[in-house]
Amino acid sequence: MKLFTPLLALLIVATSMAQEVPETIFNRWKEKVDPSVERGLDFLARIQQDDGSFPENYGTSTGIPALAGMAFLSRGHLPTEGKYAETLTRIIDYILAHQDRQGLYQAGHGGSGPMYAHNIATLFISEVSGMVDPERQKKIGESLPRALGLILRAQAVKKSDRHQGGWRYHPGSRDSDTSCSGWALMALRSSKLNGAAVPDKAIDDAVAYLYRHFDPKGGHFGYTDTHKHQLSLTGMGLLCLELCGEHGKPETLKAANYVLQNFRRLENDQFSFYGNYYNAQAMFQMGGKYWGTYASWMYSTYLKSQKDDGSWYSKEGGRIYGTSIMILAFTVPYRQLPIYQRDETVDED
Repeated sequence: MKLFTPLLALLIVATSMAQEVPETIFNRWKEKVDPSVERGLDFLARIQQDDGSFPENYGTSTGIPALAGMAFLSRGHLPTEGKYAETLTRIIDYILAHQDRQGLYQAGHGGSGPMYAHNIATLFISEVSGMVDPERQKKIGESLPRALGLILRAQAVKKSDRHQGGWRYHPGSRDSDTSCSGWALMALRSSKLNGAAVPDKAIDDAVAYLYRHFDPKGGHFGYTDTHKHQLSLTGMGLLCLELCGEHGKPETLKAANYVLQNFRRLENDQFSFYGNYYNAQAMFQMGGKYWGTYASWMYSTYLKSQKDDGSWYSKEGGRIYGTSIMILAFTVPYRQLPIYQRDETVDED
């Protein structure tokens, strides 16, 4: 399996950090966002347990530590140097230590089933590959193909036409939902970009699955159909399509316009933080008025909800989840995570 070398990864990150953020909508918020993000990261580092996991909601699963790990990476922090190096290496070691024989990253309580956490953990391990020391890189080189193999086998389980190409909570599930499938698709896409032998057909089938859950009239994606949880899931569908080369298609434009017209309702939604994360990533991919309008609302809305201890509390997932996923939304303009790199022809503001 071909993976980034640590030197190449360091050069990519160093170059990215050396670049000044262009004079855009983000620069109008940067003075407030930067210290807010650092307070959030400090909170995560303080509350982390010695084994790399976290207390509270699902913190001992593999998914929540993975989200926290990506939050640190999204601000340019590395597992080999800097004040959060130990925090990151603990997360990496925790996930790698909790992989079973079939390749599943599973620990603690992962909610309705282990695949959700596994998909997020696989995405994180792919993203951090090449940024670690040689010993951990060797472990990742052995672990990641097994994790990907499980995702591919789960996708291949025979399902009905509507569910084929997707994933749900268990490796043997015979149905699918777009939320679990979104994380799995991003894990496959990230790994493929990183040189892994991910078949094109697997990604194509997942994209086709998402299209079957898109309502062309309303311009939104649903959960197990085209309507349920559309407010929080349309950004997910849009982001996945953008990352898989569907930029500029009629469906992506309709989805972007749906988000643009409806995002202000998100603050009181049951899955507000989840929806905001995907909306931020997706609207950044779209650029122009989409990102500019959304970013202004996001920062003005969620900066003020940060707690005194640096955390964000999410009613759907608690403080660790809420803080991690909010940081991932806030830091998208830094372009530190390879999976979220944007087509450079897209307008910045």
